[in-house]
Amino acid sequence: MMKFVISMLMLVCLSGSWIMVQCYLFIMSFFMLFNCLNNFSIGSLGFGLGLDSVSYLLVFLSFWIIVLALMASQKVCDDGNYISLFVVVNVFLLFSLIMTFSCLDYLFFYVSFESSLIPTLILIMGWGYQPERIRAGIYMLFYTLFASLPLLVCLLSLYNISGSLIMGLSYNVGLSLSFVDLVWYFCMMFAFMVKLPVYGVHLWLPKAHLEAPVGGSMILAGVLLKLGGYGMIRVLPMMSKCNFFLNWVWISFGLIGGIVVSFMCLRQIDMKSLIAYSSVAHMGLVLCGLVLMSKWGLSGGVVVMVGHGLCSSGLFCLANMVYERLGSRSLMIGKGLLTLMPVMSIWWFLFSIGNMAAPPTLNLVGEVSLIISLVSWSSSVLVGLGLLSFFSASYTLYLYSVSQFGLNHYPVYSCCSGKLREYLILLLHWLPLNFMILKGGVLVYM
Repeated sequence: MMKFVISMLMLVCLSGSWIMVQCYLFIMSFFMLFNCLNNFSIGSLGFGLGLDSVSYLLVFLSFWIIVLALMASQKVCDDGNYISLFVVVNVFLLFSLIMTFSCLDYLFFYVSFESSLIPTLILIMGWGYQPERIRAGIYMLFYTLFASLPLLVCLLSLYNISGSLIMGLSYNVGLSLSFVDLVWYFCMMFAFMVKLPVYGVHLWLPKAHLEAPVGGSMILAGVLLKLGGYGMIRVLPMMSKCNFFLNWVWISFGLIGGIVVSFMCLRQIDMKSLIAYSSVAHMGLVLCGLVLMSKWGLSGGVVVMVGHGLCSSGLFCLANMVYERLGSRSLMIGKGLLTLMPVMSIWWFLFSIGNMAAPPTLNLVGEVSLIISLVSWSSSVLVGLGLLSFFSASYTLYLYSVSQFGLNHYPVYSCCSGKLREYLILLLHWLPLNFMILKGGVLVYM
């Protein structure tokens, strides 16, 4: 633990050196890779911290996405837009995420869970693009805080009942099906559904994505949305009776909401807005798998969260490259990118097939596992799963075909198709997204 704190302090001290911070984060991520855990036993880190397989994957994903977000935010460095402060905010965001994924106490988890809001809010309001960024930050803040206050009350009630807030020791609380316990269950689930988010409580996400800088969008889609799923994994075991009685509500909500959001994706004309709404559709399927509390559902949910983090982050990076060259993210203006940036077209294709869970991406392994778990629970969900998969492919093909083909409507006849730094960022997204499928059996049966 002391080594980790010293590493964070060194990153803050190096915040004035843009390249050194990125190199140091890469080195730390490779150190995390060498300490891979192959079971669900929690390895102690000291001071109430520990890692199991789920925590390890999400901590490693946090390192990876944040260093790629720093690489993609080269414009902040070129413009001299408070470079040191930007690095310090990202480092503290990384610190809060690692604390959230590795803590063993529910109250500590709540504090770390909420502390990630502050650096995210600073990123949106400080380095956002449009004047609406203040409203987007307030939307995100109030949505999350409004849903999280009942969670804090539930955790304090849990301590009053069980005498402990340590994960594992509090699982024997055994909630019944009384009215008070059902209210407790809904309050705890509501906090994580907003953070996931699912349809109905998702309005803060497109606003935050549209106004955030590219680094903020990559971190928000790649890591911060996984806090809701991780929280469900930690709290559902102590609410198994209520969840077994009401899981059909969340499965129906996830499938129907995912289909509705897919229709909303088909009418978007902003690239970032379409990618943001597609995240809501994917997280609805993750919700269905997690509430089943089965081996296949849990493993599939975790794999989809990791795969979606890499794929969605890469798509936001591609949308930002188009924005930097054309000054617009509109699909009506940004048509015919195949003639303007021909090399980038193959990257759009590779990340588009990842977004629709086509082979050989990691999303395919996760969605197959989720489909197996849901069909084994009830065959009546086949219609919803079929529609969700079909429309997922539809809005992804819509994004790719409209952006790459057609007559262009902008006075730009030539530009840089891509820089070496941009190709490296996209490659570092694509390699783990496609080659982790070689260890898909380990991920599914972890």
